[in-house]
Amino acid sequence: MNVLILGSGAREHALARACANSTHIGDLVVAPGNPGCAMIARTVPLDLENHEQISAFCRKEAIDLVIVGPEAPLVAGIVDFLAAIGVACFGPRRAAALLEGSKGFAKDFCREFRIPTAEYRRFGDRSEAKAYVRDRGAPIVVKADGLAAGKGVVVARSLDEAYAAIDMLSSANGDLVIEEVLEGEEVSFFALCDGFAAVPFSSARDHKRVGDGDVGPNTGGMGAYSPPSIITPQLTERVMREIVAPTVRGMAERGSPFRGILFAGLMIGEEGPKLIEYNVRFGDPEAEVILARLADDLLPLLEASAKGSLEGVAPIFRPDAALAIVMAARGYPGVVVRGTAIRGIDEAERVTGVSVFHAGTRSEGGEIVSDGGRVLTITALGRDLAEARARAYAAVDRIDWPGGFFRRDIASRDIAQEPGTER
Repeated sequence: MNVLILGSGAREHALARACANSTHIGDLVVAPGNPGCAMIARTVPLDLENHEQISAFCRKEAIDLVIVGPEAPLVAGIVDFLAAIGVACFGPRRAAALLEGSKGFAKDFCREFRIPTAEYRRFGDRSEAKAYVRDRGAPIVVKADGLAAGKGVVVARSLDEAYAAIDMLSSANGDLVIEEVLEGEEVSFFALCDGFAAVPFSSARDHKRVGDGDVGPNTGGMGAYSPPSIITPQLTERVMREIVAPTVRGMAERGSPFRGILFAGLMIGEEGPKLIEYNVRFGDPEAEVILARLADDLLPLLEASAKGSLEGVAPIFRPDAALAIVMAARGYPGVVVRGTAIRGIDEAERVTGVSVFHAGTRSEGGEIVSDGGRVLTITALGRDLAEARARAYAAVDRIDWPGGFFRRDIASRDIAQEPGTER
């Protein structure tokens, strides 16, 4: 199969590495890709907003399958456009991608199909939103309705913080969703869907806050690990029954069958799992740990999802644990300095079980330099989380990048609860 992966982050690097290892791969292209992708695939400078350019490339290069990494092209309808010329795509069409593209749509969908989620209200007027918050009190969650690159949610601990979030998010993204705070354990749950059938595709836990101890602003993710101890086979069955199955059924009933990876952000509380939000693509950095644990050939799984033939498929994952650490440029998630040299990546990958995935990097003068906020993801496999974590941090410590920083506490809580681990 000739495969085109759209995107340029660590998620796309991880997808490319998994596809490159497939026995079914022919030509592998990543657009626009990054220096890490270029080591294992051909990279081409396609504009992800230019559907005509992408479709012309697919026709010229006889692409059999397009894998869409980020959410924006899905919400913009790239799958619809390519399907019209007969190109198979892994990812949902525009109408189904609204599950991520509009939080208001997603909440109304949950209400219609009785999918457990937080109580909420939608607002288009910030004064009405502030009046509602004043009546409900804090803590309370304020969400931008549209795409916000993982930075459109504020858990406000005071009324003043909630008012500030309303001003910030409504001015940037229009409509708002305001909802109750859910208590419990937060996890990322993934399911492969083909429009009518769905199968579980592992789970992970990520770390959104920028600093150790979960302090500071939300980011696109500073680290992740898989599998979380809270996700048992019994809980997996319940999530599939109460959240994934009604989602797939509801979208099909609406005439918008969901194909691709359904990423359900969950809160596991005393009443069981509740949906925090939907995403309609692989998470980042969750993809880097989940794909590291996948024992199956990825490409046939993605093709089956894209072509509506998942019935009887059951992806197999290694029993190992995987842990990822994101190295970000100083200043992230605010203004960052670009162009600082990064050395020692090869040394880091010599640590057993470690892979380094590029995100915000570029090649300059024979060196790798930073070119974004989240710059590298260092992923390690181990027999358990403690071993995976030790390997990941040993690798990070071999990377020479004074312009970067990272969290030192990824998975600390779960590791403290592992059998045989000192508490």
